[in-house]
Amino acid sequence: MALAKKDQERITYAWMYGVQARKDGKERVVPEVWYESADGWLQGFDGEPIIGADKARLVGDQMEAEIDETGVSEPRQSTS
Repeated sequence: MALAKKDQERITYAWMYGVQARKDGKERVVPEVWYESADGWLQGFDGEPIIGADKARLVGDQMEAEIDETGVSEPRQSTS
């Protein structure tokens, strides 16, 4: 289901606040200010992934070709 960017942001923030509420030991009740994003709040509270976030993001072949071992090795120390 495609959502407008603003709606997706609201769901994302509701999900993050739901996660924090669970960590803080609060009840699984959607606060009044989050009623319109209640699904996102409850998903965050229950530890479920956000809508559409269930697909793993894969690194493409082009990215793999651009990055080699020297590109990801530890930075060199300056000799100054």
